[in-house]
Amino acid sequence: MELDKALDLIADVPDFPEPDVLFRDLSPLFADAAGFRAVTDALAATVDPEVDLLAGVEARGFLLAAAVGYARGLGVALIRKPGKLPRVAGRVGYTLEYGTATVELPEGVVEPGQRVAVLDDVLATGGTVAATCKLLEDAKAQVTGVSVVMELGALGGRSVLEGRRVEALRVC
Repeated sequence: MELDKALDLIADVPDFPEPDVLFRDLSPLFADAAGFRAVTDALAATVDPEVDLLAGVEARGFLLAAAVGYARGLGVALIRKPGKLPRVAGRVGYTLEYGTATVELPEGVVEPGQRVAVLDDVLATGGTVAATCKLLEDAKAQVTGVSVVMELGALGGRSVLEGRRVEALRVC
């Protein structure tokens, strides 16, 4: 399946998780084998060839990072929401377009000096990805870039990541 057709499988869900928020649902894309393969291949092509590890942001970023990791022969660090890890190496709070949140890094999965690419589904305000990058850099890793399926350009997330390499398969 061609990439544009795959990306067209993403559904818009208005007023979720609260009024005036337009949620981008990748579930139909994940459920379509050819579409998921097209997106996985396209994301894999955006990742620096010198990367050592991928970081997937909970929850949809897990699926994407795992698929790209498999395709590229790379391991995956799972960036989690609070309360999910028995051992936490670091924690960073951030602001969402509709509230605040925190991400955590599991202890013992990122080594100092590792080159890590961050993968997530949607870049909106940039808070989640910026917090993930800080979490990795606090662990002395080098963030090589950020790759997302979709960027919501009007929300300005790229400006929060100024100076970082950001790849988006589609900008809306």
